[in-house]
Amino acid sequence: MLQGCIVAIVTPMFDDGSLDLVALRALIDLHIKAGTDGICIVGTTGESPTVDVAEHCELIKATVEYVNGRCKVIAGTGANSTSEAIELTAKAKTLGADACLLVAPYYNKPSQEGLYQHYAAVANAVDIPQILYNVPSRTGCDISNDTVLRLAKIKNVVGIKDATGGIERGTDLILRAKSTPEIGDFAIYSGDDATGMALMLLGGHGVISVTANIAPKLMREMCVAALSGNVKTACEINAKLFALHQKLFIEPNPMPVKWVMQQMGLIKSGIRLPMVNLSEQYHEVLRAAMRQAEIV
Repeated sequence: MLQGCIVAIVTPMFDDGSLDLVALRALIDLHIKAGTDGICIVGTTGESPTVDVAEHCELIKATVEYVNGRCKVIAGTGANSTSEAIELTAKAKTLGADACLLVAPYYNKPSQEGLYQHYAAVANAVDIPQILYNVPSRTGCDISNDTVLRLAKIKNVVGIKDATGGIERGTDLILRAKSTPEIGDFAIYSGDDATGMALMLLGGHGVISVTANIAPKLMREMCVAALSGNVKTACEINAKLFALHQKLFIEPNPMPVKWVMQQMGLIKSGIRLPMVNLSEQYHEVLRAAMRQAEIV
C-alpha cells in the first residue's frame, strides 16, 4: 500500500497554453529529491478537464518514462463518461502507470447505484489498482461512505482520495474499513491539505496534496511525522504550512498554486481557459503564506 505524500502535480504550460514537458521533468526531479512518495499526473490540479485525450496520454507517458521507477506514478483517468474512463484507464495501464485516480463523474450527478456501477465497470474492465476520488465541491456528486465500502470489496479498488475535508466523515470511513473483513488493505488518503494531518493521525494513509507542489520537503516531513504518531513534529510543520493549505484555494485550484510556482521560478504562466491567472488582489495574501512557510 502506497503511503505518505503524493503530489497532485500541476501541468506546466508555456504562456500560450501548450505543454511544457521540460518544466514537468524539472518538477519531477524536485519531488524525487524531496522524497515525495508518489506523483499524481493529470488529476484535476493538473487541468485534466482542459487537456485533450492525446495530451492526457502524452503527460502520463512522459511522467512514467522520466520517473523510471524512482517513485510511484498515479494517473488521473476519471471522466463523467464511463466508457471514456475505461479508455483512459486502459491507456494508463499500457503506458506503465502504477495506479489510476478516478474522479467521481461530474455534472451528470449519478445516484449512488450509478456511482457503484460506474466504478465497478472500470475496475472490471482494467486490471490496475484504482483509487476513488471524491471531491463534491467540484463535481456536484458525493460518493457516500456506504458506496465507498461497497466498492472497496472489489480487489483492484485499493483506496480513496477524500477531498470532503470532513474529519467526522473520514473517521467513520477509517473505522468501518478496518472492521470490514472483506476489504483488507484499503488506503484512505486526504485530498484536503488543511485537514490532511488530522486524518493521518486518525488512521489515514497519506495525502494527495496541492501544497506539496510548493513545499514538497516539508509536506513529506509532515506526513512522515503524522504517520509515525509524532504529533508534536507533525503539528509544528503543519502550522508553518497552514496558511498555504488555506490560501491555495482562495480562488479555484490550480490558479493560486500555479501563480505561486511561477513566482518561485518553477513554471511559466501558462494556464488553460476557463482558468485564468490569479487575481492581483490576492497576490500579497499568497506572498504572506509563502513567507510563513519560509519558502521565500
